[in-house]
Amino acid sequence: MADAVRAAAAGDRDAWDALVAGFGRLVFAIATAHRLSAADAAEVSQTTWLRLVENLDRISHPERLGGWLATTARRESLRLLRLHGREVLTEDESRLEPDDGGRVPTPRTPEAVMLDLDRDHRLWRAFAGLSERCQILLQLVVVVAPPYAEIAEVLGIPVGSIGPTRARCLDRLRRLLAADGMTSATGAY
Repeated sequence: MADAVRAAAAGDRDAWDALVAGFGRLVFAIATAHRLSAADAAEVSQTTWLRLVENLDRISHPERLGGWLATTARRESLRLLRLHGREVLTEDESRLEPDDGGRVPTPRTPEAVMLDLDRDHRLWRAFAGLSERCQILLQLVVVVAPPYAEIAEVLGIPVGSIGPTRARCLDRLRRLLAADGMTSATGAY
């Protein structure tokens, strides 16, 4: 794939088409995993490919293009979700009524909020300590959840090795969390 990236950066249309064919479903799957509408997922996909065009000559590790595209698609999905904010478009006004019988939810304490933020920060720090391959695999398996055949194609590994590789990546994540003082015994994960 690295050769296709370099060729596409040099203007080779066939190489560009190969990149889109190879990673198009991944990009769209990440967008739809964020529960975007089909139109919004298409917009995220189009913007992701535009970002690649804008940065194609600056990709320092073309062999990691799948991870770059996955990260870009995730960021674009989150950006679009932020833009939409809390909009609720519906013709069914009953959907705007609270489902909790009118009860006001109990606010969370500042301590609970801080504990959750600390846990999340430590989790993402441990996740960043994983190899890029593990990060991509876990994002695909847990967040996007396409069929294993698609994951195998994107990562270039046999379908049968996805489960064991995922288990090794999760074990590594558990060890990183344990080294940071987060253990299942403490209820931290």
